[in-house]
Amino acid sequence: MDWKPAVMLALTLGWVSLAATAAHAQARPSPWSVSAAAGLPDDVTLSCSFRVRQEYLEGQPRPGFNESDSLTSIRSTLLAEYRPGPWRFGVEIFDSRAYGADRGTPISTNEVNTFEPVQAYVGVDLKDLLGPGSKTTLQAGRLVVNLGSRRLVAADDFRNTTNGYTGVRTDVALAEGLKATALYVQPQTRRPDDLDSILDLEGAPDRESDDLALWGAVISQTGLLGGAVGGATGEISYIHFEEQDAPGRPTRDRSLDTVSLRLIREPAARAWDFEIETMGQVGSLRTGLAATAPSADVLAYFVHLDSGYSFDAAWKPRLSVEFDYASGDRPGGRFGRFDTLFGMRRADLAPSGLYNAVGRANVLTPAVRLEVAPTSRLDGFVAYRGLWLASRTDSFSTTSVRDVSGGSGNFAGQQIEGRVRYWLVADALRLEANGLALFKGRFLETAPNAPRSGDTLFLTFSLIAYF
Repeated sequence: MDWKPAVMLALTLGWVSLAATAAHAQARPSPWSVSAAAGLPDDVTLSCSFRVRQEYLEGQPRPGFNESDSLTSIRSTLLAEYRPGPWRFGVEIFDSRAYGADRGTPISTNEVNTFEPVQAYVGVDLKDLLGPGSKTTLQAGRLVVNLGSRRLVAADDFRNTTNGYTGVRTDVALAEGLKATALYVQPQTRRPDDLDSILDLEGAPDRESDDLALWGAVISQTGLLGGAVGGATGEISYIHFEEQDAPGRPTRDRSLDTVSLRLIREPAARAWDFEIETMGQVGSLRTGLAATAPSADVLAYFVHLDSGYSFDAAWKPRLSVEFDYASGDRPGGRFGRFDTLFGMRRADLAPSGLYNAVGRANVLTPAVRLEVAPTSRLDGFVAYRGLWLASRTDSFSTTSVRDVSGGSGNFAGQQIEGRVRYWLVADALRLEANGLALFKGRFLETAPNAPRSGDTLFLTFSLIAYF
């Protein structure tokens, strides 16, 4: 009998119970402070989190995996930061583990990365360097990075592991509402990444090298448009991504340049909000992992549109319509499949985990969403979306289901999902439940390699503690 899952679960639930008890004992709606409990000086902070999540899936839509599956994942984080004056020195450790998997489970370094220092950085905050009211931040080392809409570069939170980056970044904020971020980083490769090591929860230091690099800049300006739609923020970004073969790690030698234009107005009661983002991507890549695979030029693009209205009611309902289009590959010589690089997917499209079927590639999907927040502790949403292939000869989104002849059509199905979150202890202990149903369309039912597993049901239940 494998006793490790039970021990890890017991330890985590023990910490969760301790957090809840401590938070109630303080009789205030804030998390239990590890720093205060340890008697640390004001310029030293410690914070941590523990998440236990159970996933269930029936009707796996991706080929090569179990038709039904379940997975228990545990993620623990610890961040220590020392702030003498304008300086910051920090280290953050992630310990991500998963239990209950076998060789047919879609498990990877997205679920497992044990005891890894994802962050180890030094930073400095400089006021008025570029004029009165300005703030300049410099940071170097191992970092987590979220840029703009997070659709290209993000530190994923729903996923059991996160993305880490090693390098330097500069953030500038001027008093006039102009902000800019520039960075050069090497994305960390999570290790080990072979299936046996992942199933055994083995550890190895993640690596960064010149073989994998990302650089670019984001510039934004608040207060655009004025009048009835005032308060909008405009954003422009450029990201270059470069990879090449490393010993024992063949790649597709991607060299991609992505330019994004974004305009967004945040939700507010009794007002319309919107977001428009369009991306163009060019460059080159190899058409396979073999060193002899031919190269192809890349021309791909992505569009996100949404508009919503927030009602002035007790439940704070917001109703919105959305549209996402990510190009797919087509015959003709150029490679047309959009690459979302290190972007998140949960906020826009669907959960990852055992499901992980809908991402920002070869997809056309309109949706309608209803969000509510009845109290400060309770919130949720429900969303319905149709799913089509942007190119019927490319694999659908992130499923790997493909019909190179195009004879299976382009309708992938209909997806209904929802989420409910509730703070058992305000800002300290939270429950979260996610549910999703995918009613497969003609393509996911008839494509040559589509699993004949019926419609898909995906459920997750999480308990999260913050200290």
